[in-house]
Amino acid sequence: MTLGRGASYSGLTMSLFGRDKGGAVTDAAVLAALGTVTDPHLGQDIVTLGLVKGLQIDGGRVSFTLEFPAEHPPTAKADVHSRARKVVSGLSGVSEVRASMASRARPAGAGHGHAPGHATAPGPAPDLIPEVKRTLAVSSGKGGVGKSTVAVNLALALQGRGASVGLVDMDVYGPNVPLMIGARGRPGMMANRIIPVQAYGVKVMSIGFFLKEGDPVIWRGPMIHSAVQQFLKDVEWGELDYLLFDMPPGTGDAQLSLSQVIPLSGVVMVTTPQEVSLLDVRKGLAMFRKMNVPLLGVVENMAGFECPHCRHTTPIFGEGGGQTLADEFGIPVLGSIPIDLETRVGGDTGAPIVVARPRSAQADAFRRVARAVAERVSSLSVLKLPTIS
Repeated sequence: MTLGRGASYSGLTMSLFGRDKGGAVTDAAVLAALGTVTDPHLGQDIVTLGLVKGLQIDGGRVSFTLEFPAEHPPTAKADVHSRARKVVSGLSGVSEVRASMASRARPAGAGHGHAPGHATAPGPAPDLIPEVKRTLAVSSGKGGVGKSTVAVNLALALQGRGASVGLVDMDVYGPNVPLMIGARGRPGMMANRIIPVQAYGVKVMSIGFFLKEGDPVIWRGPMIHSAVQQFLKDVEWGELDYLLFDMPPGTGDAQLSLSQVIPLSGVVMVTTPQEVSLLDVRKGLAMFRKMNVPLLGVVENMAGFECPHCRHTTPIFGEGGGQTLADEFGIPVLGSIPIDLETRVGGDTGAPIVVARPRSAQADAFRRVARAVAERVSSLSVLKLPTIS
């Protein structure tokens, strides 16, 4: 697999894709090794669990901290510590490994529930993206529901409201955002930082910028976790009101990694009205709720097709599914987007409907969604978790 190892992108490509040509140890190589270590008590690998903290590499010297829950069994800690040191020591180029252990205190009120969809909307992690005010995931339970179309047009609609917006294409297996938003060229480099490509005033970052056309991405969880971190800490996002993440379909590594790296301000779930889509979106909503990510609401995409000749609307994928889902989870429907030929054409040509035909009914529908999202984020940001004595 060739992933663009040009010298001007060495900082990103070496860190994302393993070792550089000289064999230097990288974050991704260490995380990939640690990702093979399973915690016997929790039953998952220690990278996915977020136990690895403070990873530092200085030549061949590697140091990191294993941060366990306070109630973690001592025998499990010792076992994980031993195996973690062993796998990292076995990497080519590693001369010394320092692995310390720490305990993570249980936050006040942890383990207690809160009202449906009413988690506090936190700000982003200050050490990764300190100038970003709000972080929003756009997700779906399954592919083919128009999630990326919604993410691209939502970003542009928020930007049209006067906000500064960035968009991260987190779908590493199918990075379509550059095509859909018309982002040309490749990211630049300045002071060892990646400069995102801009399209219609939105800052865009995607693994697609570093791939040759047709190249597949075959990554395990630790590599995806590393990519998530790189798209945050090594990209010069600057001051943003919103940073949107177009997530891959389903409930996999990217969703888990992103929610561990930064506290998301909320998630927008995209579905079609049909039951087969609702089944999978329910799982996605349940996953984000379990990870304490505020549920902003549901966008019902492909909600009927209006004949351009007789103006009769046909509910090709059914109707009312988005409202049913919203009622189940106690969250609002943020908007309904009808099927539209020009919206599809805009996605294929890099001319999203919000900017290509700003006065169209479709553009109005996306702007209504953007307004609902902005209002929902603002309302959740002032809510507090209940104090439980």
